[in-house]
Amino acid sequence: MTVFSMLACLMFCSKLLLEWAPNIHLLAMLTVAITAVYRAKALIPIYLFVLLTGLYGGFSPWWVPYLYIWTLLWGVAMLLPHRRMKPAVSVPVYMVICGLHGILYGVLYAPAQALLFGLDFKGTLAWIAAGAAFDVMHCIGNLAAGTLTLPLIRLLTRLERHRVS
Repeated sequence: MTVFSMLACLMFCSKLLLEWAPNIHLLAMLTVAITAVYRAKALIPIYLFVLLTGLYGGFSPWWVPYLYIWTLLWGVAMLLPHRRMKPAVSVPVYMVICGLHGILYGVLYAPAQALLFGLDFKGTLAWIAAGAAFDVMHCIGNLAAGTLTLPLIRLLTRLERHRVS
């Protein structure tokens, strides 16, 4: 539990430290790396992060999509054959997964916005279009952060092997 708490704090603090840059953060990279190493148990630090974010920022409507957005990324990461991928393949795959999560963030966020604020289909599309520039920045940031996924997976794997039970 200590490791998962520390990973959740790492996710939360990294988000806070990068808030000066719109939609640039390490969360997708951390989610994919944690999932590669801890598999289903990765949901523990992910949801601790979600809880910390709600406690810090308030459990407002903006927080509701956090309940599923990170789980979707976790689910995609669970489908990857991490141990069988060669580094030459895994790095671009991790970058693409992180980048796609960034570019699709507004689309993934939109259902909660539509339900919470009574948007019709046209209003939902307008909401997505209004945030498209931020999603592009999110994608670029996630692509860059995605390059760090494999080194973090290797580090976490090494630490797990040497962890005292």
